[in-house]
Amino acid sequence: MWFDTHAHLDFEDFAPDLDAVLARARANGVTEILTIGTTPAKNRATLELAARHAGVYAAVGIHPHDAAAAAEGGVAVWEEFERMAADPRVRAIGEMGLDYAKNYSPREVQMAAFRRQLEIADRLGKPVILHCRQAFDDCLALVREMLRPPVRAVAHCFSGDAPMAARFVELGFFISFAGPLTYPKSEHLRAAAAAVPADRVLVETDCPFLAPQAHRGKRNEPGYVVETGAALARARGLAPLELAALATANARRAFGLPAEART
Repeated sequence: MWFDTHAHLDFEDFAPDLDAVLARARANGVTEILTIGTTPAKNRATLELAARHAGVYAAVGIHPHDAAAAAEGGVAVWEEFERMAADPRVRAIGEMGLDYAKNYSPREVQMAAFRRQLEIADRLGKPVILHCRQAFDDCLALVREMLRPPVRAVAHCFSGDAPMAARFVELGFFISFAGPLTYPKSEHLRAAAAAVPADRVLVETDCPFLAPQAHRGKRNEPGYVVETGAALARARGLAPLELAALATANARRAFGLPAEART
């Protein structure tokens, strides 16, 4: 059984056929999905999806791209965010972090939203889902400053190399690999995937983005996590089913779920 640890099921890309998408995922052995919020409206949608679909869990966050819009909403945005974050359907806080590749929100505004979410996650005892692009040093510094050890966090859609992965693992992070692991030029990712300790490996789609190589340029969906998982298995010298069991057990531990899925 597979666990897609990062999907955006609320996006309009899935509006026409979400039930069929989820049926295909189950047919591929994907029995659990964490759907991720990035704005106040999308956070509400993730909670609704988790209530409606078995095996779907929610995470709520303010993406760094949307930090400026959240700041404009003032106190009300964060009051609602804290209420949603405390909901038992919410298994993690995020995605949050820093994105210096795009800078859609000013860096100081990104940092303020990141700090606030880290504080909420720490206070509620919920794991963090980190978005980090071209900002590794600042992300790590803020995590060290804001989260009490042992850190509970996931480096989502990891894009660094093996030494960078080791820095995250040292802090307590899980390392989650997405579709780029399958791309021909991603040797640095495959080297990182081989080096991460077995108890820290996760797999995700980040759908509808970053479809694996066989579907590149098309809409990604949770059922394709199996293909990224197969690439991760090859990098680690495992059979796909061995990797599925390992990564799913890690995911359940990361998000505070029972060791075995309830049926």
